[in-house]
Amino acid sequence: MIDFENPTYLKLRPVQDSKLDRLVAPLLCPGEEIVQTFQSVRDGVVFTTRRVIAVNVQGVTGMKKAFTILPYRRIQAYAIESAGLADLDGELQLWFSGLGTVRFELLAGSDLAALCQAIECGM
Repeated sequence: MIDFENPTYLKLRPVQDSKLDRLVAPLLCPGEEIVQTFQSVRDGVVFTTRRVIAVNVQGVTGMKKAFTILPYRRIQAYAIESAGLADLDGELQLWFSGLGTVRFELLAGSDLAALCQAIECGM
């Protein structure tokens, strides 16, 4: 399970066409699409049209990876905090049934509106 309390994990920058996209591709359901991909120093988070897939890279070589799947249908509530919905730093909090609160700090370049739309439509 991902340590969501780790501050270095929470600072996520948006990335395009990353290794994470190819890494999670075999996990996607038919019709499921990647909305946005974020990466910290080693770990990453992929938001799809149905769920959040968090990837925790482990070990010195980074060969071992742990995946945490957070389905949108388990979200009870969510909140965003930002100066605007596009191209600014923001924070996304998700309240999951049986898990509690998960917080992501998203750096500039994030499309918060697209994430909100994916969460709403995937719930």
